[in-house]
Amino acid sequence: MKLVVMSDSHGDMETVRAVSALSADAIFHCGDSELSFNDPLLHKMYCVRGNCDWDSDYPSSVVIEVKGKIVLVVHGHEHDVKHSLLPLYYAALEHGADIVLFGHSHLYGAEMKEGILFVNPGSTMQPRGGKQATYAVIEWDEMVRVTFKNRMHDTVDFVEMNNFEK
Repeated sequence: MKLVVMSDSHGDMETVRAVSALSADAIFHCGDSELSFNDPLLHKMYCVRGNCDWDSDYPSSVVIEVKGKIVLVVHGHEHDVKHSLLPLYYAALEHGADIVLFGHSHLYGAEMKEGILFVNPGSTMQPRGGKQATYAVIEWDEMVRVTFKNRMHDTVDFVEMNNFEK
């Protein structure tokens, strides 16, 4: 399975266009696109509302199944992700999620907790912590590999982990 994830693009239409054109089983935007929910650039993506998205048509969360995995997508501001992943972990348990995608902090990262993969793709427009602007590519088969890529689609960082089932 291959997922492409972006977040916190804050009006960066060029990167949204480039990322939405990538080949994947599903493409996600974790909020703060600052685009209209009906913007054609987002029509290939599953999108949620961030704290800077004013279009009320965005859902606050999305739960879908991709290749047998349940994916929960949120922005993260309603789950206090800048302080702890615990509220997000509880939400994952409530939804039976295998993968949780979120943004808000503008810092990329990935970790596995009790068989649940948590991924923040970073920000394509306003990265923090001295990091590069990034989006994420998740490849899940025998191993789980999360690759963080910059706007030129070059690898910035990656994480590989065993596929521990719940």
